[in-house]
Amino acid sequence: MDTAPTASTPQRRLHRVEAAAEILGVKRSTAYEEIRLGRLRTVQIGRSRRIPTEYVEEYIDLLKRESN
Repeated sequence: MDTAPTASTPQRRLHRVEAAAEILGVKRSTAYEEIRLGRLRTVQIGRSRRIPTEYVEEYIDLLKRESN
């Protein structure tokens, strides 16, 4: 699980889908659906998907634009 960074630990830049969903305040299934729809981008590392922090921010910006 992601923990809050301290002065000696760098902030995580790649998140598991479950952690990104928690950051976004949505259910895991919602995050996977948004990935499937291409609205929330991921990167592939081996067999697993990770979501860079900047993609989380892009998704938030998308939601803001859609709400206007």
